[in-house]
Amino acid sequence: MKLTKTLLATTALTVAAGAAFAESHMASDMTLVSWGGAYQASQQKAYVEPYQEMNSGVNIVWDESSSEAVAKLRAQNEADNITWDLVDVEAADAIRLCDEGLAMEIDADEALAAAPDGTSASDDFGDMLVSDCFIPQIVFSTTFGYRTDMVPEGTEPPTGACDVFDLEKYPGKRALNKQPIANMEWALLCDGVAYEDVYDVLETEEGQAQAFAKLDTIKDQTIWWSASAEPPQLLADGEIFMGSAYNGRLFSAIVEQNQPIGMAWDWQMFDLDGWVIPTGLSDERLARVMDFVSFATDTQRLADQAKYISYGPARASSAPLVSTHAELGIEMAPHMPTDPNNAENTFVNNYNWWADYRDDLDAKFQAWLGQ
Repeated sequence: MKLTKTLLATTALTVAAGAAFAESHMASDMTLVSWGGAYQASQQKAYVEPYQEMNSGVNIVWDESSSEAVAKLRAQNEADNITWDLVDVEAADAIRLCDEGLAMEIDADEALAAAPDGTSASDDFGDMLVSDCFIPQIVFSTTFGYRTDMVPEGTEPPTGACDVFDLEKYPGKRALNKQPIANMEWALLCDGVAYEDVYDVLETEEGQAQAFAKLDTIKDQTIWWSASAEPPQLLADGEIFMGSAYNGRLFSAIVEQNQPIGMAWDWQMFDLDGWVIPTGLSDERLARVMDFVSFATDTQRLADQAKYISYGPARASSAPLVSTHAELGIEMAPHMPTDPNNAENTFVNNYNWWADYRDDLDAKFQAWLGQ
C-alpha cells in the first residue's frame, strides 16, 4: 500500500512537473488580430476569457487590423519582425497567405481537438478546411440592412442585393465595402448574368467592365466603408437607406440595440472566417498559440461564440449546441445566415478564385474608385 501511494505521489509530481515545464516554455504574451466590434467581442467572451481563467498568467492583447492582414503580414515578413501571434482572416486571404508562405501549414488532426464523440477534427470541420493553413471558426455572410422607417410609403421593403441598384424605387444613400469582393459579383448578378456564370464572366476584361458599369449607376450615391463597424452606424444614424454589412453586425444593431433596421437576405454572400498562424514565430510563442487555438476551436467554444453573435460555427459537432443568446435569451438559430428562411438565394464566395485574382482586382477597384 505504501509503495502504491509512493508511486501515485511520484506520478502526480511528474505530471505536475511536466505541466509546469510545458507552461514555462510557452510565451506569456499573445497578440490576436481580429475585426473589432461585435465579432471580436464574441471571441473575447467565448474564447479569451475562459482561456485566461485557466491560464491566469497569460496576457492577451487585440489588434483590429484583420482587414489589412495580407499587406501587414507581408510587411512584417519582409522586415523579419513578426509582431502578431494569431490572425483572424477570411478564407480567400488565408489561401493567399498560405500560398505566399506567410501562414503556417498545420495538421488539423494533430493540432486541433477532436469532437466530443471522438470524430477527428478534419472530419468535424470537413469542407470548411479550405487551406492547409486555415483554422475555421465561423460561417458568416455579407448581406444588406435597410432603414425600415425610410422605405417609401406604399412600397414593399427591399429583399436583397439587387435592390441596392434601384435608386428609383429606393432613393437614398447606399453603403458598400471598399473592396471588389461581393460588389463585383452582385453587380454582374443584378445585371442579368446567371449565378453559375459569374466567375467565368468576371475573369474577362469585358466582364469586369460590365461590373464596373453597373456599379457606376450608384457610385455617386454610395458611401464606401472599410471598417465593419461603419455600415451599422451609418444605418443607425440615418445617413444611408441601405448598406452591405456582415450579418452579425446587423443582428447586433437590430436585436441588441433595437435600431429600426431590417434585413434583406436575398443573394447574401456566404464566406468563412478563421485563424492563420504567421510563419516565423519563436518556439515559445508558437507553443502558446497552438495551446490557445486548440482550446478556442473546440466544439464547445465554437458553439459558445454563437451565444453572442449570429454566425454559424464551422464545426458540425457545434451546431446542435447552438441555443439562445447569452444575455437576451432569444433563440439564435433563426438569425443565422444558414437558416432556411434566410438562405433561399445565397451566393457562395469562390475562395480559390479570389486568391488568384484579388491583387489584380484590388488595384483595378481602387483605380475605379478614384476616377
